[in-house]
Amino acid sequence: MHLITLAAPDDFDGWRAAARALALADVPPDQVVWQVAGEAGDLFGGEPPPSAPPGAAFNVPRPFIALAQSAILHADAERFARLYALLLRVRAQPGAMEDRADPDLRRLEAMAGEVRRDIHKMRAFVRFRAVEDAEGERYVAWFEPAHHIVRANAGFFVERFANMRWSILTPELSLHWDGETLAEGPPAAKADAPEGDPVEAVWKTYYASIFNPARLKTGAMLKEMPRRYWKNMPETALVPGLIAGAQAREAGMIEKARVRMGGNSKQAWEALREEAMGCTRCHLYKHATQTVFGEGRVDAPMVLVGEQPGDQEDLAGRPFVGPAGKVLDDALAAAGIDRVRTYVTNAVKHFKFEQRGKRRIHSKPDAGEIEACRWWWDQERALLKPDVTVALGATAARSLFGKVMTISRERGRVLELPGGGAAFITVHPSYLLRMPDRDRAEEERARFVEDLKLAKKALT
Repeated sequence: MHLITLAAPDDFDGWRAAARALALADVPPDQVVWQVAGEAGDLFGGEPPPSAPPGAAFNVPRPFIALAQSAILHADAERFARLYALLLRVRAQPGAMEDRADPDLRRLEAMAGEVRRDIHKMRAFVRFRAVEDAEGERYVAWFEPAHHIVRANAGFFVERFANMRWSILTPELSLHWDGETLAEGPPAAKADAPEGDPVEAVWKTYYASIFNPARLKTGAMLKEMPRRYWKNMPETALVPGLIAGAQAREAGMIEKARVRMGGNSKQAWEALREEAMGCTRCHLYKHATQTVFGEGRVDAPMVLVGEQPGDQEDLAGRPFVGPAGKVLDDALAAAGIDRVRTYVTNAVKHFKFEQRGKRRIHSKPDAGEIEACRWWWDQERALLKPDVTVALGATAARSLFGKVMTISRERGRVLELPGGGAAFITVHPSYLLRMPDRDRAEEERARFVEDLKLAKKALT
């Protein structure tokens, strides 16, 4: 058994040197115990690491090095062993880094992602407070990282705050910058950091003034800014009250936009659409081609709400222009409804898909994605004020009513939307496309047309 003692929890260079020597000696992972100096060691001791033969070396892919540099900063006590086991596989199988089904590789990539998020949180949530010491003004901050990321983040703070003297105190170690030299200090406690700063009053006023209820996503906010960081951030004391008034402020923003534009709903809608083009309320924007907003008459008495754009809609930037759109057009014509006189939109504005070869296969939006995009539908509805709204499918129904709705139970009934207005729930046109039985498909198409006729009748 080989006992490897590293100088620090983030000692990548020490791990790399030991791992290289162990790999060259063909030492299996279960014959290595990894520990950090000063932490509880192995009770039975072990052999020191083997010495690498002179000139002996081997190459590994750059993605492995990048992964190891991040994952080794994770708080998982097994990180050194996990990385060494992967190193042996990568050495024996050069394509091992491409095997996304490998649970060990996936775990290490997840760890690296958690480390990157912790690095981001430190950069975002550190709050300096001014104190006086023997040399004048110094700015001190307290931060509690989830992983061993303090040294890895030091360069960012040196570059960002190069012209001021500062200290960052953490339970693991402290960083001190005097304007020229960065020094490390021992671990600190929360009580070592100052409590207040006169600048905080100004900062709170600024934060409250820039708070935009249109961009409020409480769940996403808590995910990106967990409550564990709130106690160190002065502006978070304002958050509960700002959240509580967000819905009222949203309505006020829409009304102000309408008034500012002389009551012109078309211009207000165009402004809303322009804002939606930059939507980042959920992660779907990262992979879709573009936001696919609704289209049609802003004075339309009937609004049709689908699930999400498909492949063709994502490329065209318009709703219902693919195969499902053709089915909808035919059904509307059969029901005596002119699509030009309606407004058509989707509950989710970005295309969610799975990549299979060169094809992008539709993937159903989850509850979080529906809720994140519901804000846009709420604004569309506030501007359009339709007499009748038709939900095409379960996702649309959930967005309209804010809860799961059963199509088979609610179909054919006139429903009242929260806040007023008649609504109908029916199937999505793509449901008709997926039916393999031709006779059954024709029956369902006829029933779909009858649902649309019922919605049209409600207009009169």
